[in-house]
Amino acid sequence: MTLLTFAGVAALLTLVPGPDSLLVLRTAIAQGRRAALVAALGIQVGCLWWGAAAGLGLTAVLAASHTLYTVLRWVGAAYLLYLGAGLLLRRGRAGEAAGASGRNRFLTGLLTNALNPKVGVFYLSLLPQFVPAGAPVLPWSLLLTGVHVTEGVLWCALLVALADRLGRVLRPPRVGRVLDRVAGTAFLGFALRLALRP
Repeated sequence: MTLLTFAGVAALLTLVPGPDSLLVLRTAIAQGRRAALVAALGIQVGCLWWGAAAGLGLTAVLAASHTLYTVLRWVGAAYLLYLGAGLLLRRGRAGEAAGASGRNRFLTGLLTNALNPKVGVFYLSLLPQFVPAGAPVLPWSLLLTGVHVTEGVLWCALLVALADRLGRVLRPPRVGRVLDRVAGTAFLGFALRLALRP
């Protein structure tokens, strides 16, 4: 029952639009299915990092330290700003990205998630509520995170499948440039929200 309840809560939160979903969608449309799945893998590894950090008590340190939280929040906002500005200022063909190797796509996904302290605080506030009394915290935290990651993988796979169908229409250069501007503006919005809302 605990896992089912958590799965329901995590599923609702997975569906909330955010930088992760935007990154997967934009990558799938501009660079294809495989590139988007690599970025999605990086995002889910970021979730595993936060889940392990919550289980080890590291996110409690983050929540308790206003300075540390603020620094990480500003670093995360700066990274989203970098992604958004890169899309808005791109001069090349739509969908091209400098050094867009599989490794870079994975790191983009990982950093988008790992540099967002709100994800850490979310795990800190949510996971303990579903760890049974007296149960080992770290294994249960990783188990719950695994449930969330599984849902995240399924959601990303659905986004990639939908974007792959749309990609035939949205990949021409002129449409792709408009898509880059829309995605870039959205990333800037996420950056401002992260920076200005504690």
